[in-house]
Amino acid sequence: MSTNAADKKDLLIELGTEELPPTALKGLLKAFCQGIVKGLAEASLNYDEINSYATPRRLAIVIKQLDTTQADKSIERRGPALQAAFDEEGCPSKAAIGFAKSCGVEVENLSKLETDKGAWLAYTMSEKGRQSREIIPTIFQTALDKLPIPKRMHWGDLDAMFVRPVHWAIILLGDEMIQTEILSVTSSNKTRGHRFHYPHSITISAPAEYEALLQEKGKVIADFDKRQTLILQQIVAAADDIGGEAVIDPDLLDEVTSMVEWPQVIVGEFEKHFLEVPSEALISAMKKHQKYFHLVDNNGQLMPYFITISNIESSDPQQIKEGNERVIRPRLSDASFFWSQDKKTPLQSKLERLKSVVFQNKLGTVYDKTQRVTQLAAIIAGQLNSDVVQAKRAAQLAKCDLMSEMVNEFPDLQGIMGRYYALNDGEDQSVAQALDEQYMPRFAGDNTPSTVNGQVLSIAERIDTLMGIFALGQIPTGDKDPFALRRAALGLLRTIIENKLVLDIPGLLQQSADLFPEEVKANKACDAVYQFMLDRLKGYFSDQSIAADVFDSVVALAPAQPLDFSRRIEAVAQFKQLEASESLAAANKRITNILKKIEGQLPQQIDKNLLVEEAEQHLAEQLSYVTEQVTPLLADAQYTQALTQLSELRDVVDKFFDDVMVMAEDEALKNNRIALLNQLRGQFMQVADLSLIQT
Repeated sequence: MSTNAADKKDLLIELGTEELPPTALKGLLKAFCQGIVKGLAEASLNYDEINSYATPRRLAIVIKQLDTTQADKSIERRGPALQAAFDEEGCPSKAAIGFAKSCGVEVENLSKLETDKGAWLAYTMSEKGRQSREIIPTIFQTALDKLPIPKRMHWGDLDAMFVRPVHWAIILLGDEMIQTEILSVTSSNKTRGHRFHYPHSITISAPAEYEALLQEKGKVIADFDKRQTLILQQIVAAADDIGGEAVIDPDLLDEVTSMVEWPQVIVGEFEKHFLEVPSEALISAMKKHQKYFHLVDNNGQLMPYFITISNIESSDPQQIKEGNERVIRPRLSDASFFWSQDKKTPLQSKLERLKSVVFQNKLGTVYDKTQRVTQLAAIIAGQLNSDVVQAKRAAQLAKCDLMSEMVNEFPDLQGIMGRYYALNDGEDQSVAQALDEQYMPRFAGDNTPSTVNGQVLSIAERIDTLMGIFALGQIPTGDKDPFALRRAALGLLRTIIENKLVLDIPGLLQQSADLFPEEVKANKACDAVYQFMLDRLKGYFSDQSIAADVFDSVVALAPAQPLDFSRRIEAVAQFKQLEASESLAAANKRITNILKKIEGQLPQQIDKNLLVEEAEQHLAEQLSYVTEQVTPLLADAQYTQALTQLSELRDVVDKFFDDVMVMAEDEALKNNRIALLNQLRGQFMQVADLSLIQT
C-alpha cells in the first residue's frame, strides 16, 4: 500500500540507566543505532532520518517520519508440479486438493506458475501490513539484546540483565505513548534530567522536542557529538587563557564526553617542582588516573596546569578546582618519590631481579627471555652491520625498568622510564633510546623505531615471543590472542619494511629457535610462525589498497625478506597499470597450464636450429635481448623496472600464440617450444607468478 504524510510519525526510543561504562558508551550507541536500523529494515518500515543520542545515563534514538504501518505485500505460494496436480482426465489429485485447502480456496482458484525449470500450481495471497506500534517494542528489545556487552548483570530481584541497572524507558510514536516492558521497567513518555541540576521527570509530548527539552529544562546535552564539540571548545579556550596548548588525546576526549551530561571546564594547577620528574610520568598520573588534559607551552614543554571537565555548573568553581588539585597532588608526589628512589641504583642492578619474574611457565623467566633476546639481537645487528656491542647492551637492559617503582605504579611507562634511567646512569644515547623504542609500534598507526638499535631490539623481542608461544602450541584463534602475537608480527614486519632492513625471516626464526631449551622444541614452530607472518602481511598490504591477486602472485614465491616482498608487491601493482599487463598475465596463465601438462622434467635449452616459425624466432631473439636487460635489474631488486622491460615482450608473445602450435607432432619441435616458454615464464617468475593476476 502507498503511504502519505498522514501515515508517518516521528519515533522516540530511550533507555535510562545508571551511569554506563564511559569507555564503552560510544560503541554502545553505534551498536544500538545499528540494531534499530536493522530491525526497521527487516520489518520494511521506512523513515526519513535517524538521530542518535548518548549520555552517561541514557541511550536514545529519534526517527523522523517513520511509517506507522507496514505496506501490504503479496505472498506467492508454490504447490505441486502440474504433472502431479492432475490425472489423465484432468481431475485434481490429492496433492492439488490438499494445497488448495491449505490456501483456503478451491482448486479452480489456483494459478499456474511457469518457469524455465518447470510448471507448478501456485496461489498468490495478500498479507496485510502490521501496525508499527506493534513491532517497535520487539525491535527495541532485540537491539538491546544484541549490544556488545561482555558481562550483563542482574539488579535487585529482577530477572532482566543489562550492563547497568535500568530505571526508565520511552517509546513515543508521534504523541502516542507505547507501553511495554523493557528490561523489567514499563515504558512511558517520561525521561529524567541531570542527576544534580534537574533530578526530576520530564514529560516528552513529541519526539521532535526531546533534544531541546532535555537541554533547556533538564540541563542535559543529549547529542554525543555536540557535547564533545562543546567540551573541545571549552578546553581550547581555557588553555588559551593561560597561554598554553591543551594536548587532546582522542580516546580521553571520548571518555570524558561519556562521563558528563552538562560539561564545565575547570583549570587546575600543581607545584612547579613536580616538573623535575619526567613529563611522561606526570602525564600518565593526570590522564590515566584522573582523566585530566595536560598543557604544554610554545616549546612543547609540560606546564604546571591541567584541565578537567566537571559535570556540574557550580556556583563556586574554586572549590571544584581545589578539590581536583588535592586529588592529583598525592599522585604527583608518588611519581616524584619513585623517580628519586629508582635513580639511587643503576638500571643494570635490576637485571638479576628479573629471575623472579615468570614470562611463561614453560619458557622461563623474563631473565631467560632477556638472554635469548640478547643473543638474537647480536645476530640481527651483525646482519645489519650495526654495533653488536650496543645491541647486546640494550637487550640486557631492556626489561630492567620493569623492576622499578615507577613502572610498578605506572605500567604504561615501561620502556619510557628505561630510557630515562639509562641516561641517568650514563649509558650511550642510542642504547637508552632503544629501551623506549623496543615497544614501537605500540598501536596501529604508531611510528616504528627510528634508531638501528631500537629496530634491532624491537625485532628480536617480537621474534622471541612469537617463536616461544608458537612452540607451545598457543596459536591465536578467533578473538583470543593473550600474548598479542598478531600485533607483534605486524609490528616487526612494519619495522623491517618501513625502515628498509635487509633481513631474512625464515633464517632468523631458525636462529631464534636454536636459542630455546631443547625441551621446548621451538624448531618445529618455524614454518607456522612464518606462515602466520605472511598472513599478517596480507592484511598490511590490503590496508594499503593492494589487490588480493597482487599479493597472491608474490606470496607464491614466498620471498624470505619482507623488504624484498614489499618491493615485489610494488612492482606487480605498477605492472597491473600497464597496457600490456592484461595480455601478458593471460599469456602467463596459458604458459602455466601448458607446462603443467608436461610429464617429467621440463626442457631447458633452446636449439636455435629448431626455431622454424618466424614468430618463435622473433620471440627467442626478443627474450634473449630482454633477459640481458633485466638480469642486472633483478640482481639489484629493481623489480618495477624489470617488469617494465619484460612488458615489451607483449607483441611477440601474442604473435607466438597466434602463429605457433606449441604441442607439435614433431617431438623435437615441441620440446624446443616448451623450453622457450619455460624460459619466458622463468623471467617473469623471478618477480612474481603473474599467472595469478586477475585480468
